[in-house]
Amino acid sequence: MNSKVESQASGFDTLKLWVAALLVAAAMGAFYYFADASVLVRVLGILASIITAGFIGYQTEVGRRFADFLRESQIEVRKVVWPTRSETIKTTWVVVAVVVVMGVLLWLLDMLIAWVVRLLTTIGG
Repeated sequence: MNSKVESQASGFDTLKLWVAALLVAAAMGAFYYFADASVLVRVLGILASIITAGFIGYQTEVGRRFADFLRESQIEVRKVVWPTRSETIKTTWVVVAVVVVMGVLLWLLDMLIAWVVRLLTTIGG
């Protein structure tokens, strides 16, 4: 658990986040505006603007907290014990079997309900 004191984002941080968002939006608009230009140049322009916007966003309190969250998430993912290939295959077969059994049971239930409805609707006719 972090014992850091949380500070409030300043108005300047909000301005930085807006600038970053507008930078990405402008790059997306430019991507479609310059449709006759090379796709490679347009994609590189968007990537450059995303990297620049990320750098601007990182300079804010929200950006630093987000970067800390990503770092801590990566540490937690390393702690996960992933299943082996054989465990994954066995679990997959169990899931397939349960789906087939439930499908058959629901089909039989549907047939029963259809039979009962047919029986009840033909009694008066």
